[in-house]
Amino acid sequence: MARDSKLSKRRRAKKKSSVPKRLNSDVACEIFRRLRANDPDPQSELDYVNPFTLLVAVVLSAQATDAGVNKATKDLFAIADTPKKMLALGEDTVRDYIKTIGLFRNKAKNVIGLCRGLLEDHNGGVPHDRAALEALPGVGRKTANVVLNVAFGEPTMAVDTHIFRISNRTGLAPGKNVLEVEKGLLEIVPEEFGQHAHHWLILHGRYVCKARKPQCETCVISDLCLYDAKTVAV
Repeated sequence: MARDSKLSKRRRAKKKSSVPKRLNSDVACEIFRRLRANDPDPQSELDYVNPFTLLVAVVLSAQATDAGVNKATKDLFAIADTPKKMLALGEDTVRDYIKTIGLFRNKAKNVIGLCRGLLEDHNGGVPHDRAALEALPGVGRKTANVVLNVAFGEPTMAVDTHIFRISNRTGLAPGKNVLEVEKGLLEIVPEEFGQHAHHWLILHGRYVCKARKPQCETCVISDLCLYDAKTVAV
C-alpha cells in the first residue's frame, strides 16, 4: 500500500513537472520591446520583387535555406516575375533554375500549378485571403502566413523551426505542435508588435537563440527567458 502511495506521488510530481513554463503578458511585452529596440524594422531574408515572387520564394524555402533560395531565384525572377511569365517557362525550365534546392522536382511542379491557379482564379494577382492562398499548390498555413504578413501587413505568426524552438524554450508560447504555438503567440503578443513579431523571433532564433549553441551571453532577453540550460548565468 505504501509503495502504491509513493508511486502515485511520483506520477503526480512527474505530471506536474511536465506542465510547460509560460511567461506572463508583461514579460512578453518587454521581450518584444527589446527585440524592437535591437532591430526596429526587421525584414524577410528572402529576395523578392513583388507579392508573386514572394509567394514563389516562400514555397521554395520549405526545407531549404533562404540563402539557397535566393541564389536559385536570382536569375529566375529576372526573367519571370509574373505568373504568366513563369507559366510560359514551363515546368522543365523552372526545375532547371531551382535544381540546387531540396525537393526541386516537386517544387517546380507546385510553382507551375500555383501560377496556373493565380491566372485562372485570381486574374494573375496574389489573393489577400488565407483560404484562397492555401488552395494553391504547395501553399500551406505557414506559407500563407508569411505572404499575408509580408505582402499585406497582416499580424500573422508563421511558425517555423526557429519560432517553434524559441516559443517553447523561452516560455513565450509553449506548444506541442506549430498550431498550438501559433495560437499561443497570437494570444500573448501585444498588438503593437504584431506585424513584426514573427520576423523578430525568426531572426533571433537564426542568429542568437540557436538550436545547439544558443548565444545567451549576447541575448537581449536572456534575463527574461525561462530556459534552464542558459550558456551563461544571468
